Amino acid sequence: MDSATVHSRMKATQFGGRPLSALADRPLLVAPSILSADFSKLGDECRAALAAGGDLLHVDVMDGHFVPNLSMGPAICEAVHRAAPDAVLDVHLMVTDPAAYIEPFARAGAGHITFHAEVVADPRPLFDQIRAFGMTAGLAINPKTAVEALLPWVGFLDMALVMSVQPGFSGQRFMADVLPKTRAIRDALPAHARVEMDGGVAPETAPACRAHGCDTIVAASAIFGRHDYATAIAAIRA
Repeated sequence: MDSATVHSRMKATQFGGRPLSALADRPLLVAPSILSADFSKLGDECRAALAAGGDLLHVDVMDGHFVPNLSMGPAICEAVHRAAPDAVLDVHLMVTDPAAYIEPFARAGAGHITFHAEVVADPRPLFDQIRAFGMTAGLAINPKTAVEALLPWVGFLDMALVMSVQPGFSGQRFMADVLPKTRAIRDALPAHARVEMDGGVAPETAPACRAHGCDTIVAASAIFGRHDYATAIAAIRA
C-alpha cells in the first residue's frame, strides 16, 4: 500500500459517528425512525426518543427515484448528530446511487450506512468505502426482492435489513410474508451481524419479528405517533 493510500484512509477514518458495533453488548435494539418525528423540534424529538429507551436513531434517506419520496439529506443527519452526538445514527439509503452519498453522510456523523441490493451488482466496493470512513455497513432488500439477492453477501455485513413495507412512506401496514426472509438471513449471517426489520413494526408485530431472527427493530409512527415514547418502546421490546 503506497503512502498516498495510507494517508487517504487515515483521513477518511476521521469522519463518521459512533458505529453500530458500539452497541454489540445489547441483544435487542430498538431504532426510532425520525421519519415520523416532528421536524419543527427534531433535536428535542431525537433526545426524547433516546431517553425513552431507544438504542439508536434510524435516518431514512430517499432520492425520489429509487422510491417515490424525498427525505433527509446530509444536513438533517448533521443536525441530528449535533443534537445527539453520542447516538448511533443508522442511515438507510433508499437511493439509486448510494456511492454518491457515503462520504457526505460520513462527514455528517453517520455511524452506520445500509444501501439496497437492488441498485448494485457487486456491493463489496461500497462496503469497503463505508468502512474506510470508520462506519459499519449493511445491505437491504425490498419486500418483493428475493432473499437470494442478499444471501451471497452475508459474510461482508454488519447488518442485513429487510423492508416489511414498500419503501417510501411511514405509517404503512406490516407485511408478514417477509418474515421467512429474516429467518433465512439470520441462519446465514455471522454471529456478530444483525438483522433489522423496517416498516410498519408495532408492539403487535414485533414479537413475530424477533421470533424470525430480528434483533434490530425500526419503528417510526409506532413511537413518534404516541404521546408516551417510553411506553411505546417498552411495548416493542415486550
